[in-house]
Amino acid sequence: MTNDIRLAFAHPSERAAASTDIPYDRISLRDYIVEVEIGAFQQERGHLQRVRFNVVVEVLPLTGPIDDDVDRILSYDRVTEAIQAELGAERINLLETLAARVADRILIEPQAERVFVRIEKLDRGPYSLGVEIVRATGGDRTEAQSHSNVPHPRILFLSNSVIEGPATTAKIDEAGADGTPVIVCVGAPDIPAPRAGHPLAQRRIDLLAIEQNAWALAARDPRCKVVGSRTELDWAMRNGQICIWAPSKIVLDSPDGPSAEPADAVALAAWFAGQMNAAELVVVGADAPQASVPVRTVAA
Repeated sequence: MTNDIRLAFAHPSERAAASTDIPYDRISLRDYIVEVEIGAFQQERGHLQRVRFNVVVEVLPLTGPIDDDVDRILSYDRVTEAIQAELGAERINLLETLAARVADRILIEPQAERVFVRIEKLDRGPYSLGVEIVRATGGDRTEAQSHSNVPHPRILFLSNSVIEGPATTAKIDEAGADGTPVIVCVGAPDIPAPRAGHPLAQRRIDLLAIEQNAWALAARDPRCKVVGSRTELDWAMRNGQICIWAPSKIVLDSPDGPSAEPADAVALAAWFAGQMNAAELVVVGADAPQASVPVRTVAA
């Protein structure tokens, strides 16, 4: 632990004595505990665990009278809101990732100069496991979770009858004819998937069945690449790559998850279209689902 980090969480008198040359004020959030699904291990999926946050933000002292005006200071609520925003953006595997994103979101605030973040898992054993980081304005920063300046794609759902027929390439060409990025969604193949006695295991099996169909389609149209992460999807849309969505990562990493079961592939595509802020959802060979984006149906 660096001396700066140790002092950040030390008693205020110790910190003040050690930093007389840096005229920072400090606000702190101590022992903020939330229950969240987080972790890279399989045993951590599908379960909530307690995570404790301690955050110290250094700010430049205000000039002139504060006048007891909350709008002139960095509110404590902005710290808790930064934590909740990053927890709600997507399921996160690593505490290091979460700490960096929380720190960078806090540093967006104009008053913040430097932030110390300590995050600890409390339920992994008779101890706490954690990370501590420090970030400052002007330093190397991983941006808070953001997918701004990304094109609004056209989500194209193809039923199995279309995938197995001769019109697949033509439907994909039509979807992207106006230059809109295209992401293709498919359902599971028309063969029974294995059945498991546990809901989380069955969910993975169903999602993997959809991905098998995605790979089968990609083998028939080499222009299409199977993509599962949001980062790679964003890159593909910016670079004119046609994607076939592999749903496991985004579905399982979502803090809320889709309302539809993976077996209901059209509804799953509608949920994905909403997540991607799609320009529209085009459904070929199936009935239109309820969606938060415009939906257009096309005959097979």
